Amino acid sequence: MSSVDPSSPENTRTPDAPALTRRTFGGLAGGLGAAAAAGGLGAVAAAPRAAAAEPPRAHERAFRAAPDRRSRRPNILFILGDDLGWADLSSYGSPDIRTPHLDRLARQGVRFTQAYAGSATCSPTRFSLYTGRYPGRTQGGLAEPIADRSAGLDPRHPTLASLLRGAGYATALIGKWHCGYLPDYSPTKSGWDTFFGNFGGALEYYSKLGLAGEYDLYEGDATYKDLRYYTRIITERAVDHIGRDHDRPWLLNLNFTTPHWPWIADGDTEESARIVRRIKAGEARALFHDDGGSLAKYKEMVEDLDRSIGEVLTALERSGQEEDTLVFFASDNGGERWSYNWPLSGNKASLQEGGIRVPTIVRWPARLDGGQVSHEPVFTPDWTATLLEIAGARPDRGYPLDGTSLAGYLLRGERLAARDLFWRVRGERALRRGDWKYYRGKDGTDRLFDVAHDPREQADKAADEKQLLGRLRAAWEAVDKTLLAYPKP
Repeated sequence: MSSVDPSSPENTRTPDAPALTRRTFGGLAGGLGAAAAAGGLGAVAAAPRAAAAEPPRAHERAFRAAPDRRSRRPNILFILGDDLGWADLSSYGSPDIRTPHLDRLARQGVRFTQAYAGSATCSPTRFSLYTGRYPGRTQGGLAEPIADRSAGLDPRHPTLASLLRGAGYATALIGKWHCGYLPDYSPTKSGWDTFFGNFGGALEYYSKLGLAGEYDLYEGDATYKDLRYYTRIITERAVDHIGRDHDRPWLLNLNFTTPHWPWIADGDTEESARIVRRIKAGEARALFHDDGGSLAKYKEMVEDLDRSIGEVLTALERSGQEEDTLVFFASDNGGERWSYNWPLSGNKASLQEGGIRVPTIVRWPARLDGGQVSHEPVFTPDWTATLLEIAGARPDRGYPLDGTSLAGYLLRGERLAARDLFWRVRGERALRRGDWKYYRGKDGTDRLFDVAHDPREQADKAADEKQLLGRLRAAWEAVDKTLLAYPKP
């Protein structure tokens, strides 16, 4: 990233952003022993007593970790929704959709209001999560998104899973992979011990047929036959996985396809059959379901996603692992046709706020007080860096991370250092610094928005802040020079 002057006016924060309340991290850091030393956690020190004594606000629930839990590294349950819009949860302002389980998760942890995906479409964001780096660092990340077998996540590249596995974690991925196809690419080739799910970007929920008409449900590298509703299947798998006996900490990436098109809810077998007939007849866009869906159907799908996540969280509580499990929930990018993004502009595939700002919730009962809201700008690669630090895993020096660990901010009361958030997709560019966002759309015009106060990106300040615009444009271009070039169309 380009260097940032913390004293410059573009690094102002919203004045009403509440400080987070944290538990001391010292017990965790001190108890990691050899694993912590190997993982470079020497910098993770106990919080100062003054910070630890900070009283919680009235609406916050204070947790106390039992002494025998203080040295444990957390399990990590990382849940992604697919094409879920920023305001599609009732806790984020949806006027119609009700999501009580995710709302409860938010009450028990931290809800982020200015959290972003690593990119504006599915597979590049997953690349940024799995590698902790900008998608443009890798050839596979240049596909926006991956649509054929020519691209994927190089198995030689270190990943969140491979690094955590090296630090003693068991790793599993259930659900959507979308980082390449067999035989060259697979979760089991990139650090996950087990995989159950689909390889492609979309599938018909009952037949499991993908964009090219191929069957796309796998256990490991072998097809697995199950023609029930897909969300039910992967929910059951996740519940079963969590309930097993675990002799070491674990990472579970649980990647739902809900509410991605086609707009098929549980029980919509007639609509499923209609789409399958069109796929088998060779219609190239049959799975896109251009003639289907509705606000009511979308509501049904999102509420089903919420119920499914509720089942998984209940299994976690029932297993006795809830206190020691860090649960993360987000969407892989902004919402699509039926999504509710107000007040943001733009949708999936755009670098406007509606294409990249996503609902994001983090809960860790043993270490993080609930009932909190954070207005800090963060994005997907930050979570990779955060989880590696918390788990005592050291990033590979040959593949430096582009994200910033939020462990100090969340758990030790530290301020986040001023930094830039960077995005690039074909035909668009964006960079956020403090409250300011530099954006160039497909029309080639440079714009500048104070997104903390103008999240709808309607008041273009480019003419009034020419020097600031120039600095942010130069910062974007400096990062862009370090990335791979897009292949020519």
